[in-house]
Amino acid sequence: MDAKGFGKISEDGLKAINSLNGEFRDPVVKRVVDKFKDRSDAGYEKYGTTLDEERTTKMKGLMKYLIDIQEELMDAILYIQTAQEELKEFLDEKKT
Repeated sequence: MDAKGFGKISEDGLKAINSLNGEFRDPVVKRVVDKFKDRSDAGYEKYGTTLDEERTTKMKGLMKYLIDIQEELMDAILYIQTAQEELKEFLDEKKT
């Protein structure tokens, strides 16, 4: 494992990375991938382990993953509602 906490990359994953040569056709995709890398680094800093290690060493079971997903999606719904309310207030203010 390297200093950033990345585990071993599969042969297929390595081929895919090498075929891109670190370049992306779409800059939006690159920005999203960069965010994934940043989140991975932040998660490793916070928890000291990777998701792969967590799964393969059975640190967390399937039910806990499902609960985590559910909670994250519930949070996302709240963020969407809050953003909609913020946008509505902004648009209402511009009308007056």
